[in-house]
Amino acid sequence: MIFLDPETRQIYADWERVAAETVATLRTTAGTDIDDPRLTELVGELSLKSEEFRRLWARHDVGAKTAGTKRYVHPMVGELTLAYETFSVNGHPGQFLIVYHAEPGSPSEQALRLLSSATATAPSAELTSPAARPGA
Repeated sequence: MIFLDPETRQIYADWERVAAETVATLRTTAGTDIDDPRLTELVGELSLKSEEFRRLWARHDVGAKTAGTKRYVHPMVGELTLAYETFSVNGHPGQFLIVYHAEPGSPSEQALRLLSSATATAPSAELTSPAARPGA
């Protein structure tokens, strides 16, 4: 989605950083199973369809997505800054749970509350449109 969906550049306030981190995390994951055919297919598709992905993949950066912040631009509530933490799922090697949260009392927390109340009464079609998804 980050490299092939043009709308993601509008969702992520700092798209270039998110793209670089995503590729570094993918490369780290690739190092654990270099013969995975799905991974090979994904890297091949992204390499063919995205100049940005090719450039970042060629840097050979590695990194784990453990904790940090992401900035999103939501069409209803504007910019959100969310912290995240990654947890391993015990009993399921290679699976992770990523939890996002806003700083208590922050404008982002207020925006999430507003978004929550707005989406609680919105028709389901509005919630599933690409423009309504803040991404992850």
